[in-house]
Amino acid sequence: QVQLVESGGGLVQAGGSLRLSCAASGRTFSTYYMGWFRQAPGKEREFVAAIRWSGGSTYYADSVKGRFTISRDNGKNTVYLQMNSLTPEDTAVYYCAAAPTGWVYNPHLYDYWGQGTQVTVSS
Repeated sequence: QVQLVESGGGLVQAGGSLRLSCAASGRTFSTYYMGWFRQAPGKEREFVAAIRWSGGSTYYADSVKGRFTISRDNGKNTVYLQMNSLTPEDTAVYYCAAAPTGWVYNPHLYDYWGQGTQVTVSS
């Protein structure tokens, strides 16, 4: 059974940092792209960042470039999202997902999703 389990969300003040983790299990993801998406209340789910598990190529939304960093630990089968300089606009539920293709920006192309973790940034 494939599982993506996010952790690390919470409440932080503007300007602060959080690191999200996504532990993957149940299959081999070596050929997959791992993505982070977020969804704020009343808004559509939006792409945040992605990484190719093999090779480590990374992709970012313009809104988070220079502030967020995606990385992976092959040995732990875990993907991370380091979030710095957080603003209230980053408040959302953050989801980890896995896609077999390189078009990482489209959430409909992801096969597997985690349950999400809440990130709240106070002003």
